[in-house]
Amino acid sequence: DEKRISAELGADSLGDEWKGYIVRISGGNDKQGFPMKQGVLTPGRVRLLLGKNQSCYRPRRSGERKRKSVRGCIVDANLSVLSLVIIRKGANEIPGLTDTTVPRRLGPKRANKIRKLFNLAKEDDVRQYLVR
Repeated sequence: DEKRISAELGADSLGDEWKGYIVRISGGNDKQGFPMKQGVLTPGRVRLLLGKNQSCYRPRRSGERKRKSVRGCIVDANLSVLSLVIIRKGANEIPGLTDTTVPRRLGPKRANKIRKLFNLAKEDDVRQYLVR
């Protein structure tokens, strides 16, 4: 049962402080630096013709496509980096990762969306609740 990109798994194997955490695999690079690509269902490397709006490639001029080496989305031992996203927090905090909460940088602009975020009634003044 191999793991692949967007699979969710328990993070207990990373150590005792990760007990109860659930993480999602979001990508990675192999030992030579080739990125993993979602939807390429092999553990090895393939050469794909990549165009605009595709991951692992940024075209330099309009209409340009290029054949690039990318790694499949299946996890095995040849990865040097594996990117994980925390889905559910466990019992204890991890210092430097979950102990601080970053404030929301940008809030909604439309009045009804501000009302929805703060559960306001129609009579409340929305202008007091702006997130600058």
